[in-house]
Amino acid sequence: MKLSANMEDYVEAVLFCANDQGIARVSDIRDLLGVKTPSVTGAMKLLAENGYVTHQPYGGIKLTPKGRRAAQDVKKRHAILSRFLTQVLGVTPKTADMDACKMEHAVSKETLEKLHAYLHKIAGE
Repeated sequence: MKLSANMEDYVEAVLFCANDQGIARVSDIRDLLGVKTPSVTGAMKLLAENGYVTHQPYGGIKLTPKGRRAAQDVKKRHAILSRFLTQVLGVTPKTADMDACKMEHAVSKETLEKLHAYLHKIAGE
């Protein structure tokens, strides 16, 4: 299953909300994404069925290796886009973060690689 933009947001939220043991709580994901609890539990059920998370009812949520790879990919896309928007275009960090969250789901791999290379070039890395 290819993750939809919505499901990508959920795996990224699990990564972001996870504690030191790698376990996230439904309430933390709900609060981060600004959705209702049933939306989170439904998404977690679908992600679990497709091998992205493990989730026990009334228990924690943990990314599987597959889920961790997907979440890290979304996080990387977000970081590159946010950095480009702030450092190159001069967008405020808050706006860049909101826009990167929308763009991270649609940007092609080629464009992302070019942005990443460009950012390294201008930073002299």
